[in-house]
Amino acid sequence: MRLRLIAALIAMSALAACATQAPFPVAGSAATASAPTPTPGYDWFLNTDGQEAMLAYGVANSDEIKLKLACQAGSSALELTASSDKPGREIYLESGGDTERYRAASEPAVVHDGELLTAQAKTKDPVFQRFRSLGWIAAWADDERHVYAAHPAAKVQIERFFTVCG
Repeated sequence: MRLRLIAALIAMSALAACATQAPFPVAGSAATASAPTPTPGYDWFLNTDGQEAMLAYGVANSDEIKLKLACQAGSSALELTASSDKPGREIYLESGGDTERYRAASEPAVVHDGELLTAQAKTKDPVFQRFRSLGWIAAWADDERHVYAAHPAAKVQIERFFTVCG
């Protein structure tokens, strides 16, 4: 039994090495569970103000934010905001093989070209629990995967955010 499992894993790995980029992630695949490399100049930043907490991925001290998670302390409810090049109806997230699609509202962005998509979620959703443990999450838009990976020092900020939100 164990030899058949190992042989199957080797065959899957060989097949994956030959494949081009898949348009969507496959739940539980080793490729989506591996840690992506953080992007220089971009990171996760935590801001708390009273009972509100915000975790945003972007460039420090700028209006360039790719994805923002916001909550009221202890609520376990999240408000998601994602940047988009064009209007959309969902925010599609993935982390370590867990995926989720959130129905979103779209409105023109004020500080940059494009749109802002907003949606509601829960901290307990598997995609956010995986993000919390891995330190990266990806957003899918028009069959393109945009990975938002934390630099090592920012991983503690992600954990603090989820601790505050509940």
